[in-house]
Amino acid sequence: MQTFLINTFLLASVGVTFEIIFTSITTFSRKRDQSFKGYSYLWMLPIYALVYPTLTLLWPFIHDWLFLLRGLLYIILIYIAEYSTGWLLRQMLGKCPWEKDYIGKQWAINGLIRLDYAPAWFITALLFEYLYLFLRFK
Repeated sequence: MQTFLINTFLLASVGVTFEIIFTSITTFSRKRDQSFKGYSYLWMLPIYALVYPTLTLLWPFIHDWLFLLRGLLYIILIYIAEYSTGWLLRQMLGKCPWEKDYIGKQWAINGLIRLDYAPAWFITALLFEYLYLFLRFK
């Protein structure tokens, strides 16, 4: 149980780190801000903490799927998690923390998910899978 909790926290921390790197790069590309300022939200730690338990449940069923199919499944699950947690935060706080980055964008849905981020989520999900396998089966 202790290893499970540690691995959950490690993948959650990696998720927040990935997000900071992603926002740093996108901020630079939009504003040419050479400080590469990235950001995340404390709310993201428990959201990214869903990754390890989810992979633990899924892996026995999908381990022999082609990586492309696994990646597509991960994107669907990420969008479900992002939409539902964003909606829940909006109900609790009156707004979703990331909606300011999503509202008004062409591929955004209700300010909670952005479909144009699918390629980034695909890569991120497979990186999470790799880290999960490293942690779980080391």
